[in-house]
Amino acid sequence: MTGAATPKPLAFGLIVIGDEVLVGGRSDGHFAHFKTLLAGRGHTLAWHWLLPDDPEVLTAHLRFSLTRPEPVFCCGGIGATPDDHTRACAAAAAGLSLARHPEAAALIEGRFGAAAYPNRILMADLPYGCDLIANPYNQIPGFRLAGHHFLPGFPEMAWPMAEAILDARYPGRAAAGLDLAVLVSGVPESELIPLMSRIGPSHPEI
Repeated sequence: MTGAATPKPLAFGLIVIGDEVLVGGRSDGHFAHFKTLLAGRGHTLAWHWLLPDDPEVLTAHLRFSLTRPEPVFCCGGIGATPDDHTRACAAAAAGLSLARHPEAAALIEGRFGAAAYPNRILMADLPYGCDLIANPYNQIPGFRLAGHHFLPGFPEMAWPMAEAILDARYPGRAAAGLDLAVLVSGVPESELIPLMSRIGPSHPEI
């Protein structure tokens, strides 16, 4: 019996949302953590955006990233406070309505009872047709839409949820990449540009 196939290395996107990070009230620990988390599984971080709690900016960036092939982790802005725009912006970017998700509503009601209303229940208003992502920390779920995994901004919630997503949807460890360097002395970079221009098209696997 043969073992499971080694998964293909993937490049992920990472979006971190929050004015508190941009103005310095909170430090962004997601970038370093996700780089390490993905590298431990043979994957890489292709790009990283740090975005404000601005609906116009969020919708425009999500509209672009939703067209990209790589999976994306998106942390922040899915709460119920007035500055949490990610749920609505994700729906707008995908051309979907924002609708009360019955399973999410049941989880929030189970967690808070009558105190779920009128404010906490807003976290169950999600892009229509999206899938839920379990949150073992407090049972308030994240959601998945078109390869994007929308998670809370708090690391104590987002990081275990991301690890569970990787285990379930991208299992195994991909073969580690190989980094090689060639030291070239006494030649200005400009003279090497024709060589570098030929290497890329000739070796697309690199």
